[in-house]
Amino acid sequence: MEENKLTGNALAFIALCNEYCGEVENAPLDEKAPFVEKMTRLLPRIYISALDLKVDNEVADGPFLEGVLEEDYYDAIRRRLETLFGADDTYLEVFEEDMKYSDTPIAAYISENLADIFQVLYNFIEMVKDSPTPMINAAIMAVKEDFSIYWSQILCNVMRALNNLLSPDFESDY
Repeated sequence: MEENKLTGNALAFIALCNEYCGEVENAPLDEKAPFVEKMTRLLPRIYISALDLKVDNEVADGPFLEGVLEEDYYDAIRRRLETLFGADDTYLEVFEEDMKYSDTPIAAYISENLADIFQVLYNFIEMVKDSPTPMINAAIMAVKEDFSIYWSQILCNVMRALNNLLSPDFESDY
């Protein structure tokens, strides 16, 4: 990756992350359907863009994303989303590692999943804001690694739950 230039995909990814963070921070408390529609359009684009990020594998001791999001703010975001989704916040998770050892279903929460993604992307945006290109490239490497080992599965799982909410026949029974 050329050190003084960002790829078009990197720029698009940064813009999508910024859009996601803005949508989550400004999530309404009473307009679930439009918010679900926004998320089901935005999350797949973030997923594809993250998959396509190019990283420089020659850097020793890969970078990491600084945890700048304060816990109180994370909790406020999660609670706001929990209020928005209400009874529809809970869904059954089938891709949980513990599921293969359990006789009982494992619950997951849309609000927590969206807040977890928000945390990663917020930290990423804060790291790249007003940073020189080499620092942005390091942040891209870090977020790509986090994507591969952590938040890609969360994104896919929450997409399944959000997709269920799009169905006009959906009735929450959780």
